[in-house]
Amino acid sequence: MKQQSAIQLFEDKKVRTLWNAEEEKWFISIVDVIEVLTNSERPRKYWSDLKAKLQKEGSELSEKIGQLKMVAKDGKMRTTDVASRW
Repeated sequence: MKQQSAIQLFEDKKVRTLWNAEEEKWFISIVDVIEVLTNSERPRKYWSDLKAKLQKEGSELSEKIGQLKMVAKDGKMRTTDVASRW
């Protein structure tokens, strides 16, 4: 799979993205978007709690949410939830 990663800035916050050339899709880190939208100091916990609440309410998470490895703040490749536009 041919991929290209990039960092996008939004209001001085980094949002990790990954371009998959084979699928011609951008994947965006959900945790990073949550941090931008909520200003949460613990966006990973926020996302975890939101997923649990949605599942408890019977909602199904979109098939557009997956997991990919992206560079984390510590510089290591770590699996994170991602979403795409398609």
